[in-house]
Amino acid sequence: MNQLVTGGISVLNKGEFIKKQILVYEPFLGDKMSYKNDNMVIRDGNGKIKYQVSCYRIFMVLIVGDVTITTGILRRQQKFGFRLCFLTLGLKVYSVIGPQLQGNTLLHCKQYAYDELTVGKSIIINKILNQRAALTRLRSKTEDVWECISLLEQYSKRLQNDSLNLQEIIGIEGMASKIYFPRIFSNTQWIGRKPRIKFDYINTLLDIGYNALFNFIDAILQVFGFDVYYGVLHTCFYMRKSLVCDIMEPMRPIVDWQIRKSINLKQFKQDDFVQVGKQYQLKYKKSTQYLQVFLEAILNYKEEIFVYVRDYYRSFMKNNPIEAYPVFKLEEL
Repeated sequence: MNQLVTGGISVLNKGEFIKKQILVYEPFLGDKMSYKNDNMVIRDGNGKIKYQVSCYRIFMVLIVGDVTITTGILRRQQKFGFRLCFLTLGLKVYSVIGPQLQGNTLLHCKQYAYDELTVGKSIIINKILNQRAALTRLRSKTEDVWECISLLEQYSKRLQNDSLNLQEIIGIEGMASKIYFPRIFSNTQWIGRKPRIKFDYINTLLDIGYNALFNFIDAILQVFGFDVYYGVLHTCFYMRKSLVCDIMEPMRPIVDWQIRKSINLKQFKQDDFVQVGKQYQLKYKKSTQYLQVFLEAILNYKEEIFVYVRDYYRSFMKNNPIEAYPVFKLEEL
């Protein structure tokens, strides 16, 4: 098995990672997940094999609903380095079981000693330019959209000012998002971005898509041994994976664009949601279908995201200048 070895730490190389699979599994009552000859095996309530795959090929299994899991599959999950991510039928992650690269103390020391804004500011510049790239994909661009594209370019340049503090960086990011969202979702009745409140179906879709992206990036960061709770931009809160929040910022437009596209294609419909109190929830029978759409969009950038995290790791470990740090580019159409 080919591996990249850095500072005595072995991690997946790009070639290995590209061969790995991310599986979405919605169990039926009585299903059981176990192993046989280093294969993950899923059986129905009568013991009949429904699906099996080599543990060598798995990167992550997203389990939507309840299933019985044997200790044998947990041992192999540790042996082969894949993750089990458990979600409710409403696609809310409630537990993740997976190996972590524990020994990279040098990386952790560098993380804890880093107290600058240069890397975090670069990440936000990257995000705003990808928001701009997403808007350039719109087939019919009104004067309003062109003005927004121009403003996003200006905001990215304003962030290159070395004297900006954290509040000013976040303020510019907020102004960019405020003009971006109404344009990228001009095919909907956009009300506003309210994370986690879910007061309309678009905000619920954003939370579902961002959660899928979050868990994918979280898994890759832990492959390299990062302390995902310690970020370079998002402040540290109890149990918040601040570094994951940081690294996913430039990739968020992947989700935004997929939502717009899926609404236009009638893949995502408001009728697939129910309102419970003041919040919108996706109907249970639609959960797996929607998650598959988001994962397909994210996995279209599977290699690019892995290379971004790998090169971020290398630059951080080598104390490279910011110009040497990776940039994640959403292509313009």
